[in-house]
Amino acid sequence: MKIAFLDAATMGDVSFEPIARLGEFITYPGSTPQQARERVRDLDVLIINKILVDKELIDSAPSLKLICISATGVNNIDVEYAASKGIPVRNVAGYSTDSVVQSTYMHILSLVGGAPYFDRSVKSGDYSRSGMFTDPNWNWWELAGKTIGIIGLGNIGRKVASIAEAFGMKVCYFSTSGTGHCTDYPCLTLEELLSQSDIVSVHAPLNERTNGLIGELELAMMKPTAFLVNMGRGAIVDEYALAKAVDEGVIAGAGLDVFVREPLPLDHPYLHMRHPERLSLAPHVAWASREARTRLVSMIADNIAKGW
Repeated sequence: MKIAFLDAATMGDVSFEPIARLGEFITYPGSTPQQARERVRDLDVLIINKILVDKELIDSAPSLKLICISATGVNNIDVEYAASKGIPVRNVAGYSTDSVVQSTYMHILSLVGGAPYFDRSVKSGDYSRSGMFTDPNWNWWELAGKTIGIIGLGNIGRKVASIAEAFGMKVCYFSTSGTGHCTDYPCLTLEELLSQSDIVSVHAPLNERTNGLIGELELAMMKPTAFLVNMGRGAIVDEYALAKAVDEGVIAGAGLDVFVREPLPLDHPYLHMRHPERLSLAPHVAWASREARTRLVSMIADNIAKGW
């Protein structure tokens, strides 16, 4: 059985040994569309992360029996055409829940607690030169008693909610499907959630209901002291409207792990803010703890071992 991973560099230095045991396995750091078409010609199993798997690529692989994606979403694969050719597509789900939840609170705590400011205060020598035992110049606040509004209360959203409760926060949520099945927390309209929350945390998939869900109008509904954290998909939030709202103080700041275009273009407004300290940015790594990537490889191997 011939297996290839066309953009294996996206996985970092994780071991692929569980997959390698299953057959003749080759990894490529990345693949252009032309390289991808050449590399799939004699494959039985194709593994990709962000490579586009369209009709042309599928037709270039006459022996292909299975497509595995090292992610949960399959929006970069023509699933219908693959099915018409008798090729199943298998994704992985749940592997990164703990990783994403932890990253969510990395952003929240950094924004609310002023961690970058205090770190700079000490490392720059400002604290040493101040003559004071403390630096009272950044007004950080406690999570206890504040409200977190969660957009998308799936497995990740629920765990974010449970940790928020441990901090003493009030929790509410907005159901992007329109059906609020969870009775543990109040299900609000989007307008209610935005206006009442001190932190808005996005954990929804990108679909026709969530694309552009939060724009200029919605940001204006938020408290000027509130923070927005987007751990879902970049296109759920209007990036240009958010940059403007943060710079102008419409909201206090934002934490972002996902972007419409990845990597982030050098001319993107997030990289040219008047107040960059109000943003906490990460290069789409919330899914990628070492443990999550190890689980991911194991789950891909399981998908292959199940056959087709």
